[in-house]
Amino acid sequence: MIDFSKEQLERYHRNMAIKELGVEGQRRIMNGKVMVAGVGGLGSPASFYLAAAGVGTLGLVDSDRVELSNLQRQIIHFTKDIHKLKVTSAAEKIKALNPDVTVKPCQELLRPENIRQIIKGYDVIIDGTDNFTAKFLLNDACIMENIPLVHGGVLRFNGQIMTIIPGKSACLRCILEKPSPRSGLPTAAEAGILGATAGVLGTLQATEAIKLLTGAGNLLTNAMLFFNTMTMTFTKQTFQKNAACALCGDHPTLLSLSNNHIG
Repeated sequence: MIDFSKEQLERYHRNMAIKELGVEGQRRIMNGKVMVAGVGGLGSPASFYLAAAGVGTLGLVDSDRVELSNLQRQIIHFTKDIHKLKVTSAAEKIKALNPDVTVKPCQELLRPENIRQIIKGYDVIIDGTDNFTAKFLLNDACIMENIPLVHGGVLRFNGQIMTIIPGKSACLRCILEKPSPRSGLPTAAEAGILGATAGVLGTLQATEAIKLLTGAGNLLTNAMLFFNTMTMTFTKQTFQKNAACALCGDHPTLLSLSNNHIG
């Protein structure tokens, strides 16, 4: 049980004033443990809003350093942070924003041999990665560790988001058996990303994580929300959990992670 200090009551008043959250919802947020995989265009706004909401433990996983080209969209990093580790830069901003939050930086590249240990113990994982191989690796590891995952992807003006509850809702492999060939997908450097579009998506991911922690609202399960900020259109496509899915179906065949498991 968390006893709120006078400062916390003032800081989180507007959360607790929401009837769907209330005092108990804020307690759940403050007891929550969320890991953000990738502290870039999606992870920056997601981690900032989760910290502002008072998430108790925030894990940050990224192996990269801040580059000048990141600053167009990765709002948690400043010009002075160029060449600094992204997890260090992000941890500094989060602690400055909200000292209530316990930040756990992890300078690691997620791999089949380390990912399950890294995500273990968290209540929610947010996918802020920038390639489909990493996204499927997160999907598979979260299913195996029984941890909810908030998937997200962004390119140019387009974003997509889906929440995956192991054992209850469709996973990425229910929709796509495996990632599309790399040759068919332009990179962010080739196609570009509008920074504000990444901000919209990261904010939506933080919202889903808060809903998962508190039990409030309706989650984006068995559905993918697609949006385009140029046309300002939002569409939702529904899916069903695939009984024949190799990962989460009735008779799974993908039982462990390996360096070639994505193919």
